[in-house]
Amino acid sequence: MSDSVRIVEVGPRDGLQNEKTPVSVEARIAFIESLIGAGLHTVEVGAFVSPKAIPQMVNLDQVLRGVNHHPDSEFHVLVPNAKGYEAARVAGARVIAVFASASEGFSRANINCSVAESIERFRPVVASAKSYGIKVRGYISCVLGCPFDGEVKPQAVVDVAKTLWELGCYEISLGDTIGVGTPRKARRLLRAVAGSVPMAHLAMHFHDTYGQALANLYAGMEEGARVIDSAAGGLGGCPYAPGATGNVATEDVVYMLEGMGIATGVDMPKLVTATNDISRLLGKPPVSRVASALNAKRRTIS
Repeated sequence: MSDSVRIVEVGPRDGLQNEKTPVSVEARIAFIESLIGAGLHTVEVGAFVSPKAIPQMVNLDQVLRGVNHHPDSEFHVLVPNAKGYEAARVAGARVIAVFASASEGFSRANINCSVAESIERFRPVVASAKSYGIKVRGYISCVLGCPFDGEVKPQAVVDVAKTLWELGCYEISLGDTIGVGTPRKARRLLRAVAGSVPMAHLAMHFHDTYGQALANLYAGMEEGARVIDSAAGGLGGCPYAPGATGNVATEDVVYMLEGMGIATGVDMPKLVTATNDISRLLGKPPVSRVASALNAKRRTIS
């Protein structure tokens, strides 16, 4: 496992979307700038969704325009439909993400349609994005379990992943939205999906609800996966998945990878500073074990 791993930082979107404390455009830009400064150059900055549904994503166009001047960074925005896509395109998005669920129950709770209907909704979005030279990333929710349907069969994930790949998504992110997966299940899932989508184009997006995310990531890496979605400070949760906690913390992922001899290019002290700043703004301590440990160490030394 001595080769490289690419980290996709999703804190500004997945991390903030479920928070109750309002975060201004200026604060979101500052957060993203801090993440870039820490060495995280692929950042999901938000979602073009209705501010009534997810207030934290309001004025995302201003956020995107505020950070788009970084030539060596790649900024992703989530778009749920044609309206969101058009707003993203006008704002200068160069990478968009579309999403579907592997479970019918979550699809109906989240976007009020079936899995098949959701794919038909964004089929023209993907086609238009490609015509404008905009890259499209695909997300699949509930790949290892659903809060409404329970167990999700690997074949259901394979079917959605294959469809997204054939539509033209350059990468498919497999989301354990409620964090119920365990290493053997994660390994089996990646092995199954890799039969239809090349492993090099799969990403692992594992939430840490049951404390299994790092173990699941390691199991996925043993299968050959090399892209990891994570959120600074372990921020996050899903408005449509009651009880689900945040994504795996970026600090914890970086600590594990660096300890394995895999260079990430991430400056840990700068990353922890970025996490501390946004955590103070939200009025809560970081969930990240590594950030908590380093903060305690810093207080002891000082």
